Amino acid sequence: MSTVRTRFAPSPTGYMHIGGMRTALFSWLWARKHSGQFILRIDDTDQQRNREEALQPILRAFKWLGLTWDEGPEIGGPYAPYFQAQRSDKYKAAAAKLLAEGKVYKDFETPEQTKADREAAEKEKRQYVSSRSSLALSGAERADLEAKGQPYVVRLLVPRGQKVSIRDHIRGDVEWDCNLMPDPVIQRGDGSALYNFASVVDDIDLRITHVIRSEEHLTNTSIQMLVFQALGATPPEFAHIPYVAAPATTKKLSKREIGKYRTNPQFKKLFDMADAVLPKVGLAVSEALNPVMVEYYETMGFLPEAVLNALARLGWSLDDKTENMSLEFVTEHFTLERVVKGPAGLDPDKLLAYQEYWMGQRSVEDKVAMCLPYLERAGMISGPATADQRAFVTRLVTALGPRLKLLSDILGYEEYFVADDKLVYDEKGFQKRVREDAGAVPLLKDLLEFLKATPDFSAAALDAAIHAWMESRGLQMGQLVHALRLALTGKTAGPGLFDCLELLGRERANHRIELAIKRA
Repeated sequence: MSTVRTRFAPSPTGYMHIGGMRTALFSWLWARKHSGQFILRIDDTDQQRNREEALQPILRAFKWLGLTWDEGPEIGGPYAPYFQAQRSDKYKAAAAKLLAEGKVYKDFETPEQTKADREAAEKEKRQYVSSRSSLALSGAERADLEAKGQPYVVRLLVPRGQKVSIRDHIRGDVEWDCNLMPDPVIQRGDGSALYNFASVVDDIDLRITHVIRSEEHLTNTSIQMLVFQALGATPPEFAHIPYVAAPATTKKLSKREIGKYRTNPQFKKLFDMADAVLPKVGLAVSEALNPVMVEYYETMGFLPEAVLNALARLGWSLDDKTENMSLEFVTEHFTLERVVKGPAGLDPDKLLAYQEYWMGQRSVEDKVAMCLPYLERAGMISGPATADQRAFVTRLVTALGPRLKLLSDILGYEEYFVADDKLVYDEKGFQKRVREDAGAVPLLKDLLEFLKATPDFSAAALDAAIHAWMESRGLQMGQLVHALRLALTGKTAGPGLFDCLELLGRERANHRIELAIKRA
């Protein structure tokens, strides 16, 4: 068996679509499962898109997720170049070969004539096929038209009276009737190649054995199979996987629909999270960086393993119960036979569940190292972090435990980084728990005196001491916790109350209680 070689061929759009990333992952998995090679090829024939800065987000997405490529940008390979813009000579040579063999022809028919033929076919309720009027021209007539600058395109001569078929790994047997196919354009008059032609030439040159791509490309496959046939090459095996759908729909996830997604109940939480985080790290709100883009998940502090887990489960499963899977595990067990045919909906709730699981697998040291850049970018600590700052963040991350679901969640605990007199209070909570509770302020005053004399300010010691102190006064902890938490953090929820006291330390904790008493 020949070496398995798969490819992913994105256009440099300036971002990596999360659905495209899922397609790339499946292609990567197939190559790795079979000890093969994964090639990254850039379809940059659109010169308006061909910008280096537009390519970088795509490469960054692959690197962030740990999906290495064996040949392609930055590393080259034996079949370079890997940019279509640099392969035009190969396309011209292939087209010239087919022209010499009579398998393609120059079509001088004007767009107006083609349009009229299509409209006539539609009116007569028959399938439009090319008129092939240019084939009736003599060599001298064609030469005369070219000399006069008559525009033309090069079309593949579709063989009539036969069918073209594939056995798709996902779709099964698929067949097209060549009698119903117009002759496709493979080359413009200026010599530039069209997608279906360039793609086949590249797949042949790069020795691609398996093309794993989204189902919307299935319509291109009939033309591509005919190009393989005309060039005398063995086509690769195909697997057309389902597209990634927007949450709770069967419609393809699209960046053009961002406005609608904001009102989608499932998707809304991802936008809301972004709106809370992005401004803190100096980025625009989620219209510019949104959940359709892989970069969103990296910026928001999702873990690569969580995103990979979610992507692997978009249209593929091992069985009916296994959810949490590492990339290594998925690679070992991946098969195309387990890929479904129907659209696979992106589920933010599942993604967040994977994230919570994989965060739980990370050590405190890992979490601290990954959280520090967020704190630095938000100006909550000076960067690079000092030993004391790192130690404090370590204590905070430990106290937060499973509350820290995304790395960017650390930015929601600014109360531990601001000066005491800059603390922002939950006004509704403060009003209810401190101002309107007749016993709150007297109790805080007494607690303040108690804390000043408490020798051990560790969470465990404070837990025991304050419980004993409350019991000695015949009071329940519920009479204290809400007012004390608001005094310390300005919030109604957060880490354990005694962890809050230890994190702030005696001096800051006592000062904040004093400020809350004055504020009441």
